[in-house]
Amino acid sequence: MVAAAETVAAQAEPEVLLAGHGITKRFGPVVANDDVSVELRPGRILALLGENGAGKSTLVNVLFGLHRPDAGQVVIADEHVELSSPHDAIARGVGMVHQHFQLVPPMSVVRNIVLGAEPRKLGMIDVAQARRRVMDLADRFGLHVDPDAAVEDLPVGAQQRVEILKALYRDARVLIADEPTAVLTPQETDHLLDVLRGLTDQGVGIVFITHKLREVMAAADDIVVLREGRVVGTTTPAQTSEAALAELMVGRAVDLHGDRFESGATGVGSAVSTAAAYSDEKPAAEAGELPVVLDIAGLCADDDRGQRAVDELSLAVRAGEIVGVAGVEGNGQRELVEAITGLRHATAGTVSISDRDASGARPRQVTVIGVGHIPEDRAKHGLIGSYSVADNSVLNRYFKRPFAAGGMLRRDRIDSHARDVVATFDVRTPDVESPADSLSGGNKQKLIVGREFSDEIDLLIAAQPTRGIDIGAIEFIWRRIRERRDEGTAVLLVSAELDEVLALSDRVAVMYEGRIVATVDPRTATREEIGLLMAGAAPAEVGS
Repeated sequence: MVAAAETVAAQAEPEVLLAGHGITKRFGPVVANDDVSVELRPGRILALLGENGAGKSTLVNVLFGLHRPDAGQVVIADEHVELSSPHDAIARGVGMVHQHFQLVPPMSVVRNIVLGAEPRKLGMIDVAQARRRVMDLADRFGLHVDPDAAVEDLPVGAQQRVEILKALYRDARVLIADEPTAVLTPQETDHLLDVLRGLTDQGVGIVFITHKLREVMAAADDIVVLREGRVVGTTTPAQTSEAALAELMVGRAVDLHGDRFESGATGVGSAVSTAAAYSDEKPAAEAGELPVVLDIAGLCADDDRGQRAVDELSLAVRAGEIVGVAGVEGNGQRELVEAITGLRHATAGTVSISDRDASGARPRQVTVIGVGHIPEDRAKHGLIGSYSVADNSVLNRYFKRPFAAGGMLRRDRIDSHARDVVATFDVRTPDVESPADSLSGGNKQKLIVGREFSDEIDLLIAAQPTRGIDIGAIEFIWRRIRERRDEGTAVLLVSAELDEVLALSDRVAVMYEGRIVATVDPRTATREEIGLLMAGAAPAEVGS
C-alpha cells in the first residue's frame, strides 16, 4: 500500500472528486431520490441538508456503492463509474465515517485502523509498519490519538478520530461524514470541524451530513438542500442564513431564534446557535416559590452490564420549570430516566413525585401518580407498532374510564380520543385504525407527545424528545413542551443535543459519570463552559 501522503501528492488534481448526476432511486413505489445532482470538488466541504425522508442517506449510499441507482451516473475523480459495493468506492478513494462507529472496542487503535488492510512482512502482520503509518497520518492531519490504546478506553471524540484515520489510511480523497458530531461535546465538535477544514486544506473533499445548521454555516463551502427526494436549493453560507435553510428544508418559514410562540419562546432543534438564542417571556421563579414535584435523593442505578451508571444522584424539579440534563451520551442519563419511570430498578436512594414515594414503583404506578413519559426509544418503550393509532393513543390508560367500563374496552371513546389527539397534535395518518408502524418518525413522536399530554400530569419526563425527527416536528414538539411548562407542569428534559437543552431549559444540570456535577443558568452559561463540565472539568475550573 502506498502511504496516503505520497498518493495525494502524486495524483493529478481532478476537477470533481465525487458527483451524482441525475440520480434516481426507487424502493417499490417510493421515489427516494428523484433526478438528484450534486458535485464535490477538491478541498471543499459539501453539506447535505434535509428533513428525515428527504433522501440524504439514500443519496450517499448510492455514492458509496451501498445502493445502485435506477437512473443517473456516479462520478469519482472525473470518471463515470459503476459501483457494485462499498469495496469499489473505497478502492477509488471514497471513505465513509458512519454515525455509529464501526470499531472493535477491545482492539487497539492501530489494529482497528488497519483491519482488513494490514501491511505484511514474511506473511505476518507488520505491526511496526502499521503503527508508523498511523502515526504519520495522525501527525499530518492533526488527528492525535494513542495508537496503542484500546478503543473501548477512549473518549467518544477520540473514537471519532480513529474512524477518520481508518478512511485516510485507505488513501481516501473523499470523506462522507454521516452526522459526525451527534455524540460529541461542544469542544469536541469544534475540534472536529477544525480537523475537517484541515483535511480540505490538503485537497480532501468532504460530504457532511448534519441536521445542525450552526455547523453547516460554520464549516460548509457548498450546501445542497433536499426535500421529498429532490434538490430544492443549492447555496453557500455567505449567500444564506439558518432561517433560509430551515425554510428550504421544511417548505415554510420556521421559528429559529427564540421568537415568541403563542405561549412561550423557543427555537428549532439544533439550529439554535448559542445560549444567547434562549429567551423566555415567563419570569424565572424565585427559589422555593414553587412546589417541588420531582425530588431525587441519593439515587443509584446500574446499567445493563451491572456497572454503576447513576451514582448517588440528587436533583429537584419544581412545578412550572424545565430542568434540562446535559451530558455526553453514556453518562447515566438513560438509566436515570428509566429509574424514575419504573423501567429500571434503582439500587439505592429515593424518588418522590408530588410528595408521594415512587421509589421502586412500576411504570403503570408511575403513570397513575401523574407522570408523562416521552421515552428515548419510541419503538421499544413508546409505541406498539402493530397496534392501531387509536390503541396507541390510550396505551398508558386504556384500563381507566372513559376508555374502559366493566372490564370491557369502549371502542367509541378510544376512537374519539384518538381523533382528537391526531387533530390537536397534527399526527398525519390516513385514519386512526392505521398501524403505528405506518407512521413516519416525526408522526410517531407526535402521537406519543399527544398521548402523554392529553392526560392530567404533574411531571413530564422528556428523554431525547426530538431525536431523529425533522425540523418542522421539532418546532411543534418544543412548543408543546413549553406550553405544558407554562401551565405549571414540572419538566425534566434529557437530551444529547446541548442546543436543545439551552433553548428550552430554565435550569441546566450537567451530568458526568452518573452524577450531577453542576447546575447552571442557560441564560448566562456559555456552550463552552457547559461543554467543559460535560467532559469532566470541575466547576471551579470553568468559573461556574
